[in-house]
Amino acid sequence: MSVAPFARRAFASQFWRGTRRGIPVIVASAPFGVLFGALAVQNGFTVGEAVMMSATVFAGASQMVGIELFGKAIPAWMIVLSVFAVNFRHVLYSASFGRRTGHWSAWQRALGFFFLADPQYAETERMAEAGETIGFAWYLGIGLPMYLVWVLDAWLGALFGRLIPDTHALGLDFLLPIYFVGLLMGFRKRPLWLPVVIASGAAAMVAHVYVGSPWHVSIGALAGVLLAAAMPVGEEARTAYAAEREGTGGRS
Repeated sequence: MSVAPFARRAFASQFWRGTRRGIPVIVASAPFGVLFGALAVQNGFTVGEAVMMSATVFAGASQMVGIELFGKAIPAWMIVLSVFAVNFRHVLYSASFGRRTGHWSAWQRALGFFFLADPQYAETERMAEAGETIGFAWYLGIGLPMYLVWVLDAWLGALFGRLIPDTHALGLDFLLPIYFVGLLMGFRKRPLWLPVVIASGAAAMVAHVYVGSPWHVSIGALAGVLLAAAMPVGEEARTAYAAEREGTGGRS
């Protein structure tokens, strides 16, 4: 008997498992994606250009920074540097993600890095901490629907953005930050979680006032990394954390 049908069913099962994990993110990020499309057109982009930017960049914060800077009398290197500042955290994400997916093929890893965003990173970390292997089908189930809907959101926003009421007044722009707070709280039992969060948050707020956006994102992340490096977790704390996770079945 051929193993191909079993392999296809296993792939589909893992894919849908990942998709179910990604549905809350898709719902939470939809207003953000539509808002980007609307703002892009308002800043002089065509509908095609707005959709193309979402399809090729696939990074909400960077896209927002880009449309604010494009068209202004700003050197290209400054735009690139600003986008790099927003996405500096992905350097750290990639280091961890690459370690988790070493068993993937080269093209799978390339695709995985393209789809790597904050929610995907958080979900892979949760799965790895639960002792599960990061499967390509599961990861694709999270990343691919999110990517396709993100591009669709940009298209809808570019076409119909002017019909959307003020998202700030409706509070729709708050959905994504709320989701990210939920992700952050999911790691609250990790050693040094609270000091790192406080250091990152405080540094980001100070940097936002005295340095400005988007540098506060990278400065906040860097502050958290430096604090974590300066306060290595002891073996006793690691053991206690591992024991607690085993006691809760891997749930934070």
